Amino acid sequence: MIALMTVIALGAQAQNIQLHYDFGHSLYDGLSGRPNVTTTVEMFKPDKWGSTFMFTDIDYFTDGAAGAYWEISREFKLGQQTPFALHLEYDGGATTIEHTGIGNRFQHAFLGGMAWNWASSDFSKTLSLQAMYKYYFKGAGRGAFNGFQVTGVWGDTFAGGLCTFSGFLDVWYDKDVCGKLIVLSEPQFWFNLNKLKGMDGINVSLGTEVEISNNFVFDADGNSHKFYAIPTLAAKWTF
Repeated sequence: MIALMTVIALGAQAQNIQLHYDFGHSLYDGLSGRPNVTTTVEMFKPDKWGSTFMFTDIDYFTDGAAGAYWEISREFKLGQQTPFALHLEYDGGATTIEHTGIGNRFQHAFLGGMAWNWASSDFSKTLSLQAMYKYYFKGAGRGAFNGFQVTGVWGDTFAGGLCTFSGFLDVWYDKDVCGKLIVLSEPQFWFNLNKLKGMDGINVSLGTEVEISNNFVFDADGNSHKFYAIPTLAAKWTF
């Protein structure tokens, strides 16, 4: 499971660590070798020029780590009174299917383009839309090629801060998949315990994520041309 960017707090600094138990190995026969635990560390930091975001996912089998993936992006504001920003990003990682010897390295990819960012006055609701050129460097058994990616990232905290619905949707070009497009979305729902009476300062959230994808997840035969909806049971500490 790859839990890519799940929260964007425009104008507010935020870091968190997440623990996900993934049910994909139980729900789909072809995913019996899929790692069942993932940890995610996220960091978002704004400054006067824009913002920096990065995260790292590490997947685990019962006997150790199965793979890792990370992204780092930088945005530069295009003026103080405009919602538009220049967006630069790097993606890369590797993962393994248990007991099969099948491994998959994600090609190094560089992305550059434009972002449109919006937030409500109290930052309880956020939205970012990105349109980017994507360049795949030679590697992972494939040659270099050009592509594109469009991304939407949202966050909505409601019920007096008790609940958060957040997530992202990525659609990108890949020359080797059916239909030439990969779709990945990971909506999350969190129940924020620090908003309960007597729980101040306990920055723990409990919730779930659903990895919804097409042409993305590799099965035990090394195929990725399928649709999946894979839920997790999750906990998060925000600091």
